[in-house]
Amino acid sequence: MDDLGWYVEKEIPHLRRFAKSLCRSAEEGDDLVQDTLERAWSKRHQWRRDGSVRSWLFRILYRLFLNSRRGTKRSPEEIDDETLADPKHAHTTPQEAQLMANEMSRALAALPHEQRAAVVLIALEGASYDEAASMLDIPIGTLRSRLFRGREALRETIDRDAIDREETDTVRPMPARLRRVK
Repeated sequence: MDDLGWYVEKEIPHLRRFAKSLCRSAEEGDDLVQDTLERAWSKRHQWRRDGSVRSWLFRILYRLFLNSRRGTKRSPEEIDDETLADPKHAHTTPQEAQLMANEMSRALAALPHEQRAAVVLIALEGASYDEAASMLDIPIGTLRSRLFRGREALRETIDRDAIDREETDTVRPMPARLRRVK
């Protein structure tokens, strides 16, 4: 296997998680990853050795996702709970962690795909702002705007759900990775 193949193989779990966060189902996400890998293989001559393989692959995946959605109006997409699982919340019970994951999954699925992609890349994939902007092929200012709007919408949705359930005293604050950082 050549160098590019080795780097691509390392990114497959990250691609799958990002694709599942964008798509309606795990199967649809896996299809998107497969299409991404096929496109990357056929365009491997366009990869710059000094560039980031991760950014290149995520950009291909996101462009394929956008192309597949052009002209279609979709309902909010479901996101797999394991996509949102965070082992850093060990202080919560498994039931609380599952409840939080379900709430976050629903709130994230309701976001427009542009905001959802920004939030997932930064908060779940751990990409830097520069990397995420490159992956989405947008200016960094646009990324910051989408991220801000996405985080605000998540906060509003989670707060509204908590009030609707009348359990605000047991709801935990938003995970730190989704809070605004200056």
